[in-house]
Amino acid sequence: MMKNTKWLIVLLLSVFFILAGCGNEETENKSDKGTETNTETAVNQELPYTITDDMGKEVTFEKVPEKVVSLQPSNTEILFALDAGDKVIGATEFDDYPAEAAKIERVSDSMTINAEKIIALKPDVVIAYTIGDMDTLKPLEDAGIKVFVIQSATSFEEVYSDINQIAQVMNVEEKGSELIKTIKKKITDVSDKVANVNKTAIYFEISPSPELYTAGNGTFQNEILEKAGIANIFDDQEGWPSVSEEEVIKRNPAVITTTVGYMEDPVGEIKSRKGWESIRAVTEGKIYQFDESMMSRPGPRIGDAVELAAKTIYPDVFK
Repeated sequence: MMKNTKWLIVLLLSVFFILAGCGNEETENKSDKGTETNTETAVNQELPYTITDDMGKEVTFEKVPEKVVSLQPSNTEILFALDAGDKVIGATEFDDYPAEAAKIERVSDSMTINAEKIIALKPDVVIAYTIGDMDTLKPLEDAGIKVFVIQSATSFEEVYSDINQIAQVMNVEEKGSELIKTIKKKITDVSDKVANVNKTAIYFEISPSPELYTAGNGTFQNEILEKAGIANIFDDQEGWPSVSEEEVIKRNPAVITTTVGYMEDPVGEIKSRKGWESIRAVTEGKIYQFDESMMSRPGPRIGDAVELAAKTIYPDVFK
């Protein structure tokens, strides 16, 4: 049982880092491709239309895609938010939001793809993501399937860019612009409400004992905390660092949050750790579990993530 649990932790962490952070190891030109979308001028395109993906490849569409395969949960969420979810015919094992996404044919575990199954589905386009080894997509391209690659977002601006790109692929740019505008407004509204709070210091856990991992500076999760007016005790470290229990105890966070969803009682497990009874968050009972998918997916729910974090840490501000 312990062996299986350890394997699950490794798998989930691997997927987490791939989906949320592989952009750090890829090209840095994503943020330069135009993340600002003018909601007043965005219009749908006339057929045929050509869009450049994040690999610098031009993809031409003679018709608007009617059958789409999505190889990343956040992109699937974007498709649904653009009212194109009914066109998604293939997705990954981790696509579970919205609820309808769980019913889509599984063609990937987010680390490997089932090329034969994808080819058999005959999609009009596969929306892929940069995973280092682009050879995994070659069988799809050899079969004549259009593959549009999107680099995994590591910031809110890059999320807006992803939404804009997918909206262009689906020829619904106006919807994309409105979606971005709605998300930005929610984030601004939350940030305005917490603008004058005394920032609470929290420890944000994404992997439990004995191998603790947290989100540091330059991560998608840290930006959520910043927009929610929350101080991350490990924002002096970059990426997703492994930290020791002793260091967490030393930094003495006022609140502890966890996104661990594969344990029966992750909050109870934190409370039971030897030596952690001296931490302020444990003493005051301020340990909270966040929705893992909402907090780790760079997609259309980033506004909801900021709101959830702020309401959890500063409930009085939202009364």
